[in-house]
Amino acid sequence: MDSDTAESPTMDMPRSTADLVPFKRIMAANRGEIAVRINRAATELNLDTVSIYAYEDRNSAHRWDSDESYLLPASGTPVGAYLNISSIIDIAKENNVDAIHPGYGFLSESAEFAQACADADITFVGPSVQNLETFGDKTKARELAIKAGVSVTPGTTEPLTTTEAAVAFVEEHGLPIIIKAAKGGGGKGMRVVNKQEDLIPLFEAASSEALASFGDGGCFVERYVRNAKHVEVQVIGDGKGNVVHLWERDCSVQRRHQKIVEIAPACHHPMSVRENVLADALKITKACNYKNAGTVEFLIDDQGRHYFMEVNPRVQVEHTVTEQVTGIDIVQSTFLIAGGASLEEIGLEQEKIIPRGVAMQCRITTEDPARDFAPDTGKLHACRHSVGPGLRVDGYSYPGMVVQPYFDSLLVKYTANHKDWDGCIRRMRRALRDNHIRGVKTNIPFLLNVMDHPDFIKGSFDL
Repeated sequence: MDSDTAESPTMDMPRSTADLVPFKRIMAANRGEIAVRINRAATELNLDTVSIYAYEDRNSAHRWDSDESYLLPASGTPVGAYLNISSIIDIAKENNVDAIHPGYGFLSESAEFAQACADADITFVGPSVQNLETFGDKTKARELAIKAGVSVTPGTTEPLTTTEAAVAFVEEHGLPIIIKAAKGGGGKGMRVVNKQEDLIPLFEAASSEALASFGDGGCFVERYVRNAKHVEVQVIGDGKGNVVHLWERDCSVQRRHQKIVEIAPACHHPMSVRENVLADALKITKACNYKNAGTVEFLIDDQGRHYFMEVNPRVQVEHTVTEQVTGIDIVQSTFLIAGGASLEEIGLEQEKIIPRGVAMQCRITTEDPARDFAPDTGKLHACRHSVGPGLRVDGYSYPGMVVQPYFDSLLVKYTANHKDWDGCIRRMRRALRDNHIRGVKTNIPFLLNVMDHPDFIKGSFDL
């Protein structure tokens, strides 16, 4: 063949994952470390990023991690600014945002917010409105679990609003019980009742806290599982009938119903128990054609029996440990699914999702263990985080930053991963000792005590 007429060889270039995202400009409708996480994931998908901030957050680093940032109008309180749906939608429309990621907390589980996005022709990067309505109400979620054949503890089928109804439940089922807010989560509106004389005051306290936190004082009551372990399953669905699990996490190390240390996978449980939990997580999410990322949470008793708790229809604070052991970017996956991609298109096939090694996350908060974990505030005179192999840092703190009293006390998250449990503990212990945070008190001394506790080292811990 004449060299002058020969055709040049061509090579079919693989399609970039970023090409699956149809939108170009996204907003992180949140603050702090999760807003930073969202912006970084979006940037790697070649998306323009927009942040929003309350006036009190004008010096927050999440502004600097985006291409543009816009001030939210005042809305009663600093937190209230991030809960004002109409203000957020207005800013998005005025600045040509075509997708909004809610992160976790604030409006992340709000069906009203998801619907407002849809009405404004903006993609909500999260579950469907129907999913949010189902799992935003724990009684509806419980009904779905029962219908799907998922194991649940004995409990009320409707939210209780009176102490008389709570007393009637105890008379039938006995103690101990746990009271939970019908709406919301995060440990708010939750009380454990062991004695009959504590029932009415604790129910009233839980209902009052639920009303203040979620605008709904309804609570449901169920039997309390003693010495339980808290295991949750990370799932991703595409809204097309397909759901996969990314294995499970153990979140049993808690303080006042707040997760402190999270581990992936739940390697201290027998594989038979883990397989049962994984199977039930897929049952309930497939039953509702679940879309996007979510977490199905269970309690496991000392006999290895598991009971459904709830579904958190959003990205979790502790998603980092799952990302480290599976190699799957959960936040980027939420964008891809929201853009209409199927699980197959983004390479999420169940048989190919295999956890490798162990990962552990510690949440470093500005709380003082010596003062019963009272929140601390002030300027960070020094802020140098640990680095090194197998260590991930997710945060937004910097030297000179002023920690304020208006928001959650989470400062930074350390995620250590290693090929085995012992190595993971040693790596996290080194990370906690190696950092240099000065100017505010933190819970690091408490976390170090956890790392050194003989039961924790043995992998023996429960709620």
